[in-house]
Amino acid sequence: MLFALGLGDRIVGVTSYCDYPAEAVAKQKVGDTLRPSIERIVALKTDLVIASTASQLQQFVYNLDEVRIPVYVSDPRGVDAILESITRIGELTGATAQARELTASLRARIESVRSRLSGTERPRVLCILGSAPLITIGARSFITDVIHQAGGSSISEDLAGDYPQYSLETAVAKRPEVILLQTGEAEVPERLKATPAGRSGRVFHIDDNLLQRPGPRIVDGLEQMAKRLHPDVFGSE
Repeated sequence: MLFALGLGDRIVGVTSYCDYPAEAVAKQKVGDTLRPSIERIVALKTDLVIASTASQLQQFVYNLDEVRIPVYVSDPRGVDAILESITRIGELTGATAQARELTASLRARIESVRSRLSGTERPRVLCILGSAPLITIGARSFITDVIHQAGGSSISEDLAGDYPQYSLETAVAKRPEVILLQTGEAEVPERLKATPAGRSGRVFHIDDNLLQRPGPRIVDGLEQMAKRLHPDVFGSE
């Protein structure tokens, strides 16, 4: 989000997972997302920390408060909420105009997908984030909303939490028509090959970087997914 807002020169530190765009790799590392170093953050004379989730960083946020460094936690639960986070970060960093331009561009692309999918039926989708055990997406995951915006319906959208464990028996019983795999997953688990998705060959890999990172590229992931779910609408685009 920050680089997309043109604020790259003001970013003094990143996590070890921050690898996009290429300029992010050259920034000072403050640790990973679970164990960021307060000492490094202080040493960088940081004015503002932006964290991507609150669930596992409560102590971290408390420690930042102790050293009087403000923190903004972006924890969006859907596509529209991601755009709202961009707007809020723009306000916090003095990049309001850039945020307005960026979100308007992204919103226009989202609306284009929605318009083209108007009236289409929603295929049942199983999103697999891990296969041993089977991990999927729940009601609180923003990925569930991405699937909905792309014209699908997640078979696990009634589950509580973000990324719950799911039984193969339930997955088979829900008869998914499309299965989405992580980039690293070689193939669908054997028992799921008997589902409508497995029999019809509608098992796809969606770029993890587009689907699992709640930033501007989520719209790229949404467009890619819409084309997979509705090839009759988007053709060979």
